[in-house]
Amino acid sequence: MFTSRIAQRLYLDALISYPRTSSQKLPPTIGYSNIMQKLAENREHGKPVCELLRRPELKPKEGRNIDPAHPAIYPTGNLPERVLDSAEKNIWNLVVRRFMAVFGDPAVEETTKASVDISGFKFLLNGKETLEEGWLHFYKPYAHLSDFPLPRMVEGQEVDVEKVTIHNGFTQPPPRFNPSSLLKKMRKENLGTKATRAGIIQTLYDRDYIAEQRIMVSDLGFEVVNVLQKHCPTVLSSTMTAELEERMSKIQERKETRENLVNKTIETLKPVTERLKKNETVIGEQLSRVLRKAEQEERTVGACPTCKTGNLIIMHSRKSGKRFVGCTNYFEGTCKTAFPLPQKGIVKPFGANCKACGSPTVRVWTRGKRFWRLCLNPNCPLKKGSSR
Repeated sequence: MFTSRIAQRLYLDALISYPRTSSQKLPPTIGYSNIMQKLAENREHGKPVCELLRRPELKPKEGRNIDPAHPAIYPTGNLPERVLDSAEKNIWNLVVRRFMAVFGDPAVEETTKASVDISGFKFLLNGKETLEEGWLHFYKPYAHLSDFPLPRMVEGQEVDVEKVTIHNGFTQPPPRFNPSSLLKKMRKENLGTKATRAGIIQTLYDRDYIAEQRIMVSDLGFEVVNVLQKHCPTVLSSTMTAELEERMSKIQERKETRENLVNKTIETLKPVTERLKKNETVIGEQLSRVLRKAEQEERTVGACPTCKTGNLIIMHSRKSGKRFVGCTNYFEGTCKTAFPLPQKGIVKPFGANCKACGSPTVRVWTRGKRFWRLCLNPNCPLKKGSSR
């Protein structure tokens, strides 16, 4: 979502073409040479662009994807008329480098495989060396050459074995999704469009269905899925969503009509909505319970160190409206344990106790700055007010 907003700003500044496209085609009508000549005036891109302009012909290497409405993203050739921030500059440079790279020659790599016999056990070696950079030369620094060549060997050659190390390993579960890998999975499953996928993932975060960079599903997320699986499994079908996306694309290509698609969608979703309506009370109660639980957990900092029976949670004063951390027994009058909090920024439980004194900690985040960790213990040996 963040990248899409930056690309939109660059588009509005006429630095790149329309960014919301899935095309991998660059039609000659955009004027390859004209764009290159304008980019040559930029100090950073001038040298590699001039190398391409010296070629007798500019012919791009294109992919299969076609978007009838828009070509692949390309630089317009216009140079920035204002100072770009670091994120804008990085995205613009990526688009320019990608544009140059598609006109480059194929890269040539040499791979080497060898099998070494040690006491009857075979060990396989793999090596790789770049012989000709080709398009990689123009795509730097976004293309990384990871060469690891093997020494020249011949069949039957004896090699010295310096040492043999034995490692015990176990099959590991697949890694958690992160926003990038989830985006790739959605693209593979044809879920959403190039313009909406990032926004869908951001919505999952905004609604607290998922959390963290290594994505973890919240209790609320699990409960929503369980409710939908029980009452309307049809809407959870990735196949149905992919088919819907495909048919909408066909409307753009004039291979499908809007009327047929709308009628088919109504036919599919009408019984689903009727079932949801019939069970709305039960569904509402289930979701309300998990929402209250999620809200409580989101504010819970840790166990109360004083009364031992309550939990420390983030509260707001009824009189001043200021936030603080207090025991759940605070308003009942059985425990008066409370700690002050910064009144600016976003405060959330950190999920771990202070390593120095063992007291609960919170995470404080202010816009434009890195979050910092605050120990609630005013006498913590590692801080004078707060520890970062």
